[in-house]
Amino acid sequence: MTTAQTRLQNPTAGIAFILLGVLAISVNDMLIKFLSGGYPLHQMVFTRSVIGICFSLAIVQIEGGWHILRTRTPGLHVLRCLLIVTANMTFFAALAVLPLAEATAVFFVAPLMITLLSIPLLGEKVGPLRIGAVVVGLLGVVVMTRPWDSGAARDVPVIVYLLPVVAALAYALNQVLTRKLGVASKASAMAVYIQGGFIAVSVLFWAAAGDGRFAEGVGNESLVFLLREWTWPTGRDVWLFVGLGFNSAIIGYCLSAAYRVADAATVAPFEYVGLPLAIFWGWAVWGELPGPVVMAGIALILGAGLFVFLREQQKKRYLVTSRRIHRRY
Repeated sequence: MTTAQTRLQNPTAGIAFILLGVLAISVNDMLIKFLSGGYPLHQMVFTRSVIGICFSLAIVQIEGGWHILRTRTPGLHVLRCLLIVTANMTFFAALAVLPLAEATAVFFVAPLMITLLSIPLLGEKVGPLRIGAVVVGLLGVVVMTRPWDSGAARDVPVIVYLLPVVAALAYALNQVLTRKLGVASKASAMAVYIQGGFIAVSVLFWAAAGDGRFAEGVGNESLVFLLREWTWPTGRDVWLFVGLGFNSAIIGYCLSAAYRVADAATVAPFEYVGLPLAIFWGWAVWGELPGPVVMAGIALILGAGLFVFLREQQKKRYLVTSRRIHRRY
């Protein structure tokens, strides 16, 4: 481990950042699902990113000024932007069809994927017990998708559940890459790069499909959400769009900061706080509560994540004790 990486090790700060970021994410997802019936996804992404980048640029000034936006690895930052854009677009498309709690729970295989990806990409050590926990978490996804149901017994096709799975994989790759880039880049700068990527992609969507012509005659709700005509918000919706932008700034900064200052295996399990938050918002706003089978799948995913976290903490206590004994003798 390099000296720069050692200076960045701050697990307490990483956990605090990830908890705040997850809270903002839960509010963001609730707002996007709430607005998905009347506005296209690319309009919401554009608005939240334009507002969010203003907040992020202000933080850039606090963290060091314009010069911190310079980077020696622009290609890797572009790749990171593409990954997070893919993760968000696929997950938000799923929100238009799936209940909030189900989409969120399936997406929450991402921290398990981060644990796996941290082995080849970050050189972190993950033992067989944590590998087993990852398998249990993936089994929870299978239970939630209920592949044994068919026809009228299913509310949505199984393939729709692939959207949050794809989002989870892209997100996991993004966060592992954030850890590698974080040594040389400030959290505010990385947030600006991400929001700039969202703006570019949403403008391209608007240029190609902003008039809604591709949504005509389409029956799939996720596709309609992606291709619906741009409509300017009015009344209360204006403030909801502002809220999306404010949340975007919080999310971009906190997630970048969390994976920049702490190990991926330490930070990732705390993202599971988003599961009960998603259940709460689903119940509070839409009156949705997961059924027994879905709750069983959520329990498997949540239990796997908690086990990974507890196992990581146990390993750290053992290493600290071993080092103290060695120094004593």
